[in-house]
Amino acid sequence: MPFNRYSHVVICFAVAALVGLGLVMLASTSVWVENEGQQYYHLTRQLIWVFVGLGVACVAAMFDYRNLRRHWPLLLAGACFLLALCYVPGLALVRNGEARWIKVPGIGQFQPSEVAKPVVVIVLAAWFARYQAETRKFWKGFVWPMALLGIPTALIFFEKDMGTAVSVGAAGFAVLFVAGTRLPYLALSSVAGGGMFWYFVQSNENRWHRIVAFMDLEKYQLGVGLQQWRALQAFGSGGIVGRGLGNGAEKHGYLPFAHTDFIFPMIGEELGVWFTLAVVFCFVLIAVFGFLVAIHASDPFGRLLAVGVTAMIVVPAMLNIAVTTAVLPNTGLPLPFVSYGGTNLVFALACAGLLISVHRRSVVLERGVLAFEKVRKQSYAVKM
Repeated sequence: MPFNRYSHVVICFAVAALVGLGLVMLASTSVWVENEGQQYYHLTRQLIWVFVGLGVACVAAMFDYRNLRRHWPLLLAGACFLLALCYVPGLALVRNGEARWIKVPGIGQFQPSEVAKPVVVIVLAAWFARYQAETRKFWKGFVWPMALLGIPTALIFFEKDMGTAVSVGAAGFAVLFVAGTRLPYLALSSVAGGGMFWYFVQSNENRWHRIVAFMDLEKYQLGVGLQQWRALQAFGSGGIVGRGLGNGAEKHGYLPFAHTDFIFPMIGEELGVWFTLAVVFCFVLIAVFGFLVAIHASDPFGRLLAVGVTAMIVVPAMLNIAVTTAVLPNTGLPLPFVSYGGTNLVFALACAGLLISVHRRSVVLERGVLAFEKVRKQSYAVKM
């Protein structure tokens, strides 16, 4: 397939465009954020993480992804250990009622849930690659994979990082669906999971207030609904062509976290609708060509891995865009590749690198098959 042969080019172009736009918008928005007395402090740190992330992505792209398959138990144990550190007093950093960060000497704050995202996908892909003939069975096709997905997701969920838990769960369900888990099992578990999610949201005062505010943002525009209300004001202020780079008003303290979770409305205010649509289009490209890589993967592990890492990139992006446009209640998720945040950026780039790794092996295999067919036809012609 000619389209698959250039999938890596399209994915790299989309990721590069998002990272570049994120740096430009960070230069515009972060200058108004309280910092450590250094101008463009956040931009400088983000540039460092961009280079680190690009290095990780290059290593992941050159690395043979098939070697990850046999190490999935160690990867899962390591990810769960890091997630458990978020519950250790003295190591955990609690902000806005969420304990999703830990202190790491020399790095600062670190978010273990970002490590867990690709690990969950690797674990599920390795499991189903091993038990391909039993994906329709109850225990090995549903119960055990759900346990492998559920343990890290629960650890993330009870950190009160519900947005990340939802995105990890959705990506995991995508892997289960493609692997062949029976739809009735997935439907029942979705209903049960949705019921549990609703129960915990209702029992958490802060989360429930976000739901109430979401239903009437104008009424709560000076309270819990402030971020989403100001985000809508930013989109309305920008219009079609925007107010111009650097001329946004909401970043002057009106819109909290304008350089992180709510950077998308700032793109709309300063650069206009066309740039917001371009951001959406980049994620659509990643989704389409990521799944195209999965379709042409050379083995079941690669196929499921490509599906999973694509979902791990696209699902949080969908949630962030839905939240900042007031389609969903506020969840506190960053926009991949664009928002400020080192851990998220590095592991999002790592996921892109894994996609390229799967693509490289599938193209090599495809070229080998074509070369073999060419030689076979030539041999046949000589015999004739």
